[in-house]
Amino acid sequence: MSPPEIRAALDTSVILRLLTGQPQELARAARNYMAGIEQAGAKVFVSNLVVMEAYFACQHHYGMPKTDVLSGLQTLLSMPTFVVHPQLPGLLSMPILASSKPGFLDRLIHAEATTARLPLVTFEKAAARLPNTRLLK
Repeated sequence: MSPPEIRAALDTSVILRLLTGQPQELARAARNYMAGIEQAGAKVFVSNLVVMEAYFACQHHYGMPKTDVLSGLQTLLSMPTFVVHPQLPGLLSMPILASSKPGFLDRLIHAEATTARLPLVTFEKAAARLPNTRLLK
């Protein structure tokens, strides 16, 4: 049996509608699209950039607390229809991620560098605590 086909890469606007349910008409269209993908036994890809944009937009444009945004992302993106960066599910399931230092975005950037087998170079002191990271001074 061949793996499920990845039919599309979702834009931030679609993820936002799925997370917030707003505006209702667009959220319904996003849910209907995803239902079709699921019914076909296919998958969709969500990039880390889309995750980052949704993370900020939910907080700054929709007034959602970090904990709710992270929980919503974890719930949504853990569904089998979504294909994401392999380290993202583990990051989203970290306890107290909303208040941890380094934070979610630094950890996600680090995960991409790790996957690429590259050291992360940063000015962020909190991020420098992560393995294979160099702090510039």
